[in-house]
Amino acid sequence: MPIHKTDFPGLVVVEPRVFEDARGYFFESYNQKQFSAEGLHHQWVQDNQSHSTFGVVRGLHYQLDPFAQAKLVRVVSGEILDVAVDLRKGSPTFGKAYCINLSAENKLQLLIPRGFAHGFSVLSELADVLYKCDQVYDKASEASIIFNDPDLNIDWKVPEDKVLLSDKDKVHPRFSDARHNFQFQV
Repeated sequence: MPIHKTDFPGLVVVEPRVFEDARGYFFESYNQKQFSAEGLHHQWVQDNQSHSTFGVVRGLHYQLDPFAQAKLVRVVSGEILDVAVDLRKGSPTFGKAYCINLSAENKLQLLIPRGFAHGFSVLSELADVLYKCDQVYDKASEASIIFNDPDLNIDWKVPEDKVLLSDKDKVHPRFSDARHNFQFQV
């Protein structure tokens, strides 16, 4: 299971080895021993799943320390643009967004460490997204950034008139006004 580092410290793309034949395919989506060998030590404690239609944008969400969450994100049907924004003060990529297409077809996964905001847009007619978290949800620690913050300049790959947001996601603060308490650690 190749694990590819990105230019964002701690943010990695996981590319499972897929075994296909006439019956279909098989792959390991997670193997603790292989992740640990790469220095990725997470104890996953919560699995989340969402089902969304084209144009849905979810995010940008995160939890403040000490309830911050690392996430391992994958798509089981459809395609999304997955986005992670570095909120770790002192990081060389602080305030920058990393974007990657995740799909049922490419089977890639994104491991997002603590200290990032996370969101995604649905590029296919429907999409089912699964993600593991290393911390349980804590409502009091919930924080967010508006998806279309001009300072982040994220191209969600969905026409503006087709974007579907929850009422909650419509009123998040901009990056410059958002609460975050993360420090980059080497």
